[in-house]
Amino acid sequence: MRLFSKPMRAAIPALLLIAGAAAAFSAARPPRSKPVVIAYVGGFRGLITDPESILVEKITHINYAFVDVQHGQAWLTNLATDTVNFRKLNALKSRNPDLKILISIGGWAWSENFSDAVLTEAGRKLFAHTSVDIIRKYQLDGVDIDWEYPGIPGEEGNVYRPEDKQNFTLMFAALRASLDTLEKETGRKYLLTSAVGGSKSFVDNTEMAKAAQYQDFINIMSYDYKTNPNGISGHHTNLFGSTDNPEESSAHRSIGLFLAAGVPAEKIVMGIAFYGRGWKVASDTARGLNRAAIGGYRGGGYSFIKDSLPAKGFERHWDKRAKAPYLWHPGQRVFISYDDEASVKEKCRYVHANKLGGVMFWEYSSDPKGYLLDAIHKNLHKK
Repeated sequence: MRLFSKPMRAAIPALLLIAGAAAAFSAARPPRSKPVVIAYVGGFRGLITDPESILVEKITHINYAFVDVQHGQAWLTNLATDTVNFRKLNALKSRNPDLKILISIGGWAWSENFSDAVLTEAGRKLFAHTSVDIIRKYQLDGVDIDWEYPGIPGEEGNVYRPEDKQNFTLMFAALRASLDTLEKETGRKYLLTSAVGGSKSFVDNTEMAKAAQYQDFINIMSYDYKTNPNGISGHHTNLFGSTDNPEESSAHRSIGLFLAAGVPAEKIVMGIAFYGRGWKVASDTARGLNRAAIGGYRGGGYSFIKDSLPAKGFERHWDKRAKAPYLWHPGQRVFISYDDEASVKEKCRYVHANKLGGVMFWEYSSDPKGYLLDAIHKNLHKK
């Protein structure tokens, strides 16, 4: 692993200070395992298209998205297709026996009932029991929680309350206890993870140090930093900030927030976007970067972006400061933010340099040709 470039060195003093606080006891820890590569695979659409084509040799975990929360229970809303998907995903272990398959509960559209489900001790036990029942019945490997979001609004209509802050932690305690019971029954190890928002408000409305004690990995959704079609265009999955604003959203800032909140570096997993977000902008200055938007533009998945958009007049540019690519169409005044092979390489280097747990990505079907997964595989295992 070569040293950081000058821009990266300038960006990380706080991160190194935080990491230094753990140095006193890091020597007592077991050797760090290889970084994880966690693929979110969408079953919410129904049957997974051609699951046999998933490059499981290049990933360590599949998080199956999503399981719903209904009547206080983990609920297979799409039971008929979910069960087929579970069977076909489990069959992929013949190609990668170390592959772990987890159910991811919640997501943007199915998080409205978390707050009610885990409000009481009895409710938390029921939710944990039904979550683990799915693991037991379909011979899966763990539970991932994607609560968007405890204590703050997510999708319109979601229930949230101040008590979510403590109940978020207590939910993981109940889930871990239920998984431990299953471990005693089967003699197998079961995983507990979460997908978390990368904002300060998420950290402020949770007890991440306490919640992390029960979890194997914390998957930071370091994407969707900008989503408003009528706001300001900009990077949505940038490694560093592109401006002088110290509070500009970036993967680096998000990771720093979780480290400062007490989450161990080896449990932090950085998110990579397999899709782009676009804006139509009013001005053609700065090639559309950080400009006032007049509407949204569909970016599409990375395979589509790479193979189709250059031929349609889009020009690729690289933001050295943010370590992020973007596309600009001068005639249409369209700006698109996304991850590509170069930004993935920078993110993998960052994971190594800061001894993070690995990377995850949303979502597998957005890059069916495997361009970004190949880049992850190539760069994450470099020493």
